Amino acid sequence: MIEEATRKAREVAQKFAADSESKLGKIRRAKQGQFSISARDKNSQHIKKVRVVSTVEYYLSD
Repeated sequence: MIEEATRKAREVAQKFAADSESKLGKIRRAKQGQFSISARDKNSQHIKKVRVVSTVEYYLSD
């Protein structure tokens, strides 16, 4: 889950860099925030919903 969150953060950063005509650099800072596991709903207690929040900051260059 953490690996997927980190990969998606990089994909979004690459899109942002491309849209701003910049190049994506190295990670400037990364934080692992909230990580929660809960039941999907009252009727499906055995099915879980997982939420992972990661904050990743990258350097951009022209």
